[in-house]
Amino acid sequence: MSDATEANGTAGAAGTAGAGAAGGGPGGRHVRVVLVDDHRMFRTGVQAEIGQTAETGVEVVGEAADVDQAVTVITATRPEVVLLDVHLPGGGGVEVLRRCAALMADSDQPVRFLALSVSDAAEDVIGVIRGGARGYVTKTITGTDLVDSIFRVQEGDAVFSPRLAGFVLDAFASTDAPPVDEDLDRLTQREREVLRLIARGYAYKEIAKQLFISVKTVESHVSAVLRKLQLSNRHELTRWATARRLV
Repeated sequence: MSDATEANGTAGAAGTAGAGAAGGGPGGRHVRVVLVDDHRMFRTGVQAEIGQTAETGVEVVGEAADVDQAVTVITATRPEVVLLDVHLPGGGGVEVLRRCAALMADSDQPVRFLALSVSDAAEDVIGVIRGGARGYVTKTITGTDLVDSIFRVQEGDAVFSPRLAGFVLDAFASTDAPPVDEDLDRLTQREREVLRLIARGYAYKEIAKQLFISVKTVESHVSAVLRKLQLSNRHELTRWATARRLV
């Protein structure tokens, strides 16, 4: 089954199941959630971790693997919270936020977004927060803390992993626009992720495991980064990234 078929099928089922769902977690809490991530294995893991509604109060009513699927599923199910990956085919999490702006602004039934990403880069955090997300947590978060974050976002709170909160405070305390880095702009979002992990000393196998991609794909991304930045090896790449404070 393709991700597209899976996502659309989940949305269709959720349209009838979500509205009539009963029960909930401790204290009778209940929240309807859509998972948006381009890695099916990760979505399956999150579903298994938090989607036991009787124990957690979280009801997963839809899934999506790219921007178009996400907008379709979110519009069809109208969840209270969307767990949104930052890097998605079709324009990324920021594009999902842009196309769902009206749903976020609905005063009667607002859809709120919580970014859940492997990336802890300042520009990724700031980008989705400027786009309207209510929080940003990394994929190292525990299931218990993720459930708590989802309910806090449902209630209107802003939620961040501790280290990331400083990025947001710094960004919104300044009225200056961030400088444009033309070299960095040549890279795709996935290439930036690989760049940062290489610069931090990760081996190709470790990067593949963390990003849910193959070692061969990691090698291809590294080659593309070196070519675009006109660098020769990972040592030059590390110096380049460190000079720009990307590590």
